[in-house]
Amino acid sequence: MRGKIFEARDVVVKFNLRGKTLTAIRGASIDLYEGETLAIVGESGSGKSVFTKSFIGMLDKNGWVESGSMVMDGVDFSQYKTEKEWLSVRGKKIAMVFQDPMTSLNPVKTVGEQIREVISWHFGTPKEEAKAQAIELLRQVGIQEPEARYKQYPHEFSGGMRQRVVIATAIACRPRILICDEPTTALDVTVQAQILQLIKKLQKDLDMSVIYITHDLGVVANVADRVAVMYAGQIVEYGLANEIFKDGRHPYTKALLLSLPQLGVRGHELHSIKGSPPNLYKEIKGDAFAPRNPDAMKIDFELEPPLFRVTDTHYAKTWLLADQAAEYAAELSRAQEEGLAKKPAPPKDFSGTQPLVSVKNLTVNFKLGRKTFSAVKDVSFDIHPGETFSLVGESGSGKTTTGKAIMKICHTSGGEIFFEGVKINRRMRGEELTKFRQSVQMIFQDPMASLNERAKVDYIISEGLYNFRMYKDEADRKRKVANAMRSVGLMDEYITRFPHEFSGGQRQRIGIARSLIVEPKLVVADEPISALDVSIRAQVINLLNRLKKEKGFTYLFIAHDLSVVRFISDRIAVMYKGRIVELAESEELFAHPYHPYTNALLLAAPVPDPDVERDKQVVVYDPSMHRYEADKPYWAEVRPGHFVWANEAEIAEYRKR
Repeated sequence: MRGKIFEARDVVVKFNLRGKTLTAIRGASIDLYEGETLAIVGESGSGKSVFTKSFIGMLDKNGWVESGSMVMDGVDFSQYKTEKEWLSVRGKKIAMVFQDPMTSLNPVKTVGEQIREVISWHFGTPKEEAKAQAIELLRQVGIQEPEARYKQYPHEFSGGMRQRVVIATAIACRPRILICDEPTTALDVTVQAQILQLIKKLQKDLDMSVIYITHDLGVVANVADRVAVMYAGQIVEYGLANEIFKDGRHPYTKALLLSLPQLGVRGHELHSIKGSPPNLYKEIKGDAFAPRNPDAMKIDFELEPPLFRVTDTHYAKTWLLADQAAEYAAELSRAQEEGLAKKPAPPKDFSGTQPLVSVKNLTVNFKLGRKTFSAVKDVSFDIHPGETFSLVGESGSGKTTTGKAIMKICHTSGGEIFFEGVKINRRMRGEELTKFRQSVQMIFQDPMASLNERAKVDYIISEGLYNFRMYKDEADRKRKVANAMRSVGLMDEYITRFPHEFSGGQRQRIGIARSLIVEPKLVVADEPISALDVSIRAQVINLLNRLKKEKGFTYLFIAHDLSVVRFISDRIAVMYKGRIVELAESEELFAHPYHPYTNALLLAAPVPDPDVERDKQVVVYDPSMHRYEADKPYWAEVRPGHFVWANEAEIAEYRKR
């Protein structure tokens, strides 16, 4: 192994909040070696970002490093007090790429100027020379026509392109360590795969070490040489990527891996971590994860475990590795293996039922100045009662517009939409419109933006009851609200709180409760889990599946990640640039993906297996590969219930497979 470039030892970070002291990092230690990628994994609130921000002196004003050391080149950064001292570290030694590229870039300056500024400020390079270097950096991070893009503003770039600009800014000073804080969370799977490949390439070219912060274990499998698992401000396990994925020892590591939708079996509940992380204002006794661990031993609640050695490179902080617990640990792993040997539920047969929703040749056009832009082109599908039908595709593929058209939130330019046999894309008034609005509800992607931050939970959930007058008296309303809250796993005392007092997962539950209280027949779920942690994601997916069984809901599920959709869907439609290119039953689509775009999406989805991820090639779908000039494409059934948008030559080839 190459030499050690940085080490943090027993770091304790505290914050002063409303007169109370919160211990965010409780004695965490890591080593970083030259040219390696270390991934730090854990749920939101586990301390990943705070820990790494302390390396470059970017803690909030009310936070400080209480004790411990952070050493690079023989210098201990934990002793730094002034901004001038930290400026010698930031950029040149350690640089950081943040989660949201839009907040990292200045909206009123061109992207080129922002990169040039960094070079001039750090190295005193003359303006023209710095400009040439900035253009070269844009080219290096894969931006086409960098000379023209240099003069553009952040809003003129897509999310993935903005993230490339942020990476260019971070590497402008040739740092030795690059910290990537969830750089792909808000991006499509195909764009995410490209950004991950870019970071790997730059690391090799510039010989950097990378610290990668994420809650997505599929991403970790792709990038990491070593993995550190963080919980409640401590590193609870660390080791080589293969050791963590194939032989994780800490109960929290195992629970995180089991929560992944990719490992779920359809028709069975997805493993989820119950409860929530501990309160860091209080002193934690024993193992911090014990209250959420159903297999915790008595000692876990009483004594904090030390780091036990599994191999020379693999250590875990759990009493299960103590000699006295060997028998119990073996018993647990046997039970776990039995639990994993589940068979997926057979596909449901909807052939004899009347569709609840029927979309026929739907087209939605928007005017952009003098031009007309087609967001949805000639889309047709049925959704049957009790079915989960998923629309999958990248941003801009027309998924949300299709959902909005079914909800009557957006106009239609052509085609027909039927709900319970009645055409709805026409003028509806009074009683008829009210009844339709009650029958179709939506769960939104961003729970914070979709909840009124000035209203209490009681009012937010009751909104539908007030609008549709669905209660006899005040007592009946309160009873319905309490039942809705219980059915989504929220406690009764939350009723008087405001949205900002909840975590992301809890806010999404409030949004779900608000939708289900009016007893809708169809729920349009627009990316309801893309902004959530792995463990909370599992809880929300289980909740949606349970409500479907108990209340007979029908879902239109919109997502960009195929791996999530597989576990929850009965049928999946893949959309590209406003058109459905493939539609099939969930398992059938994964077993026989025909369209090249479906293949590109499947290959881009991160898999929680380092062996698979390391050799993975990024495939970018290029529509010019089709020869549609003479041989026009059409909608064809290639296998029973499996439809593809293709021409005669392609269909003949697909049928041979």
